[in-house]
Amino acid sequence: MARKPLVALVGRPNVGKSTLFNRLIGARHAVTDDIPGTTRDRLFGEFDWRGRLFQVVDTGGIEVYQPKGTRNTAPLAEGSVEFIPQIRAQALTAIQEADVVVMVTDAMHGITAADEEVAEILRRSQKPVLIAANKADNMVRTDGAVDFYGLGTGQVFAISAIHGLGVGDLLDGVYDAVTETMLLPDMDEENDHLKISIVGRPNVGKSSLLNKLLGEDRVIVSPIAGTTRDAIDTEISFYDEPVTLIDTAGIRKRGKIEPGVEQFSVIRAMKAMERADVALLVLDAEDGITEQDAHIAGYIMEARRSVVVIVNKWDAVEKDGGTMVAFRELIADRFNFLPNPPVLFISALTGQRVHQVLETAKRVWEARHFRIPTSELNKLVRDAMHKHTPPIRGTRRLKILYASQVSIDPPVILFHVNDARLVHFSYKRFLENQLRETYAFEGTPIILSFRPRDSMDD
Repeated sequence: MARKPLVALVGRPNVGKSTLFNRLIGARHAVTDDIPGTTRDRLFGEFDWRGRLFQVVDTGGIEVYQPKGTRNTAPLAEGSVEFIPQIRAQALTAIQEADVVVMVTDAMHGITAADEEVAEILRRSQKPVLIAANKADNMVRTDGAVDFYGLGTGQVFAISAIHGLGVGDLLDGVYDAVTETMLLPDMDEENDHLKISIVGRPNVGKSSLLNKLLGEDRVIVSPIAGTTRDAIDTEISFYDEPVTLIDTAGIRKRGKIEPGVEQFSVIRAMKAMERADVALLVLDAEDGITEQDAHIAGYIMEARRSVVVIVNKWDAVEKDGGTMVAFRELIADRFNFLPNPPVLFISALTGQRVHQVLETAKRVWEARHFRIPTSELNKLVRDAMHKHTPPIRGTRRLKILYASQVSIDPPVILFHVNDARLVHFSYKRFLENQLRETYAFEGTPIILSFRPRDSMDD
């Protein structure tokens, strides 16, 4: 499974990091504002360049000492002064975890004392650094961007994030930087055994579960939320096959993350999820399902990992004959966007049903790698079209001519159709449900792709 290189956008406030982030991911996920200090939280996204997927992280500005009289004298956003330590910590965290760093500067103002301080931080990081001289939307600013070579951190690219000028050249530089550090050739590392990440809110029992799976106290367990700071890999043997267990720090909702070391944990947890095949989403039975649990489940789906829901501390819940059924119904309702995940009710403290965890994860992993024979798939599609007639738009009806599974891990089904615009989301959902009724893709996302046939008679 390919690990996506992480690109960190850093720089002082109000140089256009969020605008560049939005340009890269093709959506306005980051709030942009003309007042410095608007971006308070790290934001993650993905972009594709030259056939390679990258992760990108937007950070708040690095606030550094700036003597009076320097040109960057714009006020910080109202209410943002109190966030200066957190903003700086987020940026420093991203730098440490990044594979390549893009330092965003302001071509309109030139080099400031703050830029020089940021550059010094980056030089100490010993990471590949590129400079994006933003707001270079005329020839004078473009020509003046060469001045940023004086920062001594790396190659300079004159860009205009808001207009897209020069961004392609910058991305070529990012691609070349990770190639030179041998990140791209090594990204498809061992793909032949099950890798499991254990994720969830702080203090739901992730480390206790890992210790019980290992049969020894390999990870420190503490009642204090946030004890686990790093993603820890442990390889075990399960039925004579290797399995890698990745324990992670608890993920808190954006805005609830304490500055400093805990922010380091969140990025590592996200990267751990990327490295895994199956995510064990651990819930606290005493707390029920919280908004943050749903938030983490969303991260799992964004990463296209398979998922098993683990309801921990089940021994501490007062139960009657319908308690487990009611909790399952709650999970189905709150996690209705998850791909039919198996649910286990366990106690990491007593060991109740813990023996089922690896068995279930392995079953889900095998489903993730299952390939449907083409003849069976097309029969299923024909039967589905007889059961539910494809939709019509105007005088045109959707026709599915042929289907094939073009990939596994996760499974990708390609449908050749007469017109992809005729595919309504409800019919797409119907086809996915038909697949899930026939094949055991439990807990695994199925990607349905529709490709129009050219030069076809209707």
